[in-house]
Amino acid sequence: MTAKNTTNAKDVDRYLANIPEPARSTLETLRQTIRDIVPEAEELISYQMPAFKYHGMLVGLAAFKAHCSFFTMNSTLVETMKEELKSYKTSAGTIQFPMDKPLPSSLVKKIVKARMKENETIAKNKLKK
Repeated sequence: MTAKNTTNAKDVDRYLANIPEPARSTLETLRQTIRDIVPEAEELISYQMPAFKYHGMLVGLAAFKAHCSFFTMNSTLVETMKEELKSYKTSAGTIQFPMDKPLPSSLVKKIVKARMKENETIAKNKLKK
């Protein structure tokens, strides 16, 4: 992590308050983009990082020593979008990006909307059972 006291943060505001610049502004931009896309999502701390819940876990974000990460909570989504993500370091369900350069809002919107659709489908299928 890039700051002390983030692992014990009880809410997203406290987590972000303990992140130094430029990572804090970058994550705040990402957070606001997600909030704009899905204002009904619940913000919480999960696995010691800020996350959003919408019919289940939706996405997460975090700051590390040398980068920020956006967690799609779905490894196949990263794989299916590998062409769009080729300029970023990725791993199963994670997109790493520079601390001083937020992900493009159009990319975040596409990912969040895809995750929303997945979670809505899962929730509907559970209701059918």
